[in-house]
Amino acid sequence: MGRQWLHAKREVANLKKGQVVGKLVKEMMVAAKLGGPDIEGNARLYAAVEKARRASVTRDAIERAIKKGAGIGDEKLTLEHLVFEGYAPHKVPVIVEALTDNVNRTAPEMRVLFKKGQLGTAGSNKFLFDNVGIVEAHHANLSIDPEEAAIEAGANDFVALEEGENDDIPAGTKGVKFLTERAATGTVSKWLAQHEWSVVTSELGYIAKQFPTLSDEQRTEVGEFLQALDDNDDVHRVWAALK
Repeated sequence: MGRQWLHAKREVANLKKGQVVGKLVKEMMVAAKLGGPDIEGNARLYAAVEKARRASVTRDAIERAIKKGAGIGDEKLTLEHLVFEGYAPHKVPVIVEALTDNVNRTAPEMRVLFKKGQLGTAGSNKFLFDNVGIVEAHHANLSIDPEEAAIEAGANDFVALEEGENDDIPAGTKGVKFLTERAATGTVSKWLAQHEWSVVTSELGYIAKQFPTLSDEQRTEVGEFLQALDDNDDVHRVWAALK
């Protein structure tokens, strides 16, 4: 078979990279639509642009995404924001956010993906999550006090990020997830950026209130289910009650 396996591996890697870039472009468009095209004045857009730059998204692609999202020029953003609620295998609650230009394509795809779980109706499991502002950031000073930073920034709570939990947190830095009131997300992001924190995520999201107890085998099965959801081109975020 020679080195065919290597070519196949490269094709998979390229496909994954293309999916990541596509999701980053969508995030920048939505951030620009919701908060305007000013990168410095839009915390969500700032975090999305920084993430895109780290992923080697070209400057032209970044500028086009921002203009399209903000409605500047001939192109207009036509993406719809859809939310699907349901359960992964073993009754793990899941919320899926999708950005799509074709609802008639995305909805059936979600039903197929949820065959191994259970697709619910609107409001079926949101009560199991807190809808909050989420700001993830890292600091080069490992001795910095995240609790003090959370208080000063105006966050409600914080959680230390383990190494590998967020690929955008460089090794050897202190990674922290700050939880805020929805309306305070931008304010917290700006304070952190002004005090030498590198913000990598600034968004509204869902934090599970409780986490089911799973065996290693069950956890693997749930992880594979969530990965299949995330691999869908229209899926923007997957929130699950899984530690």
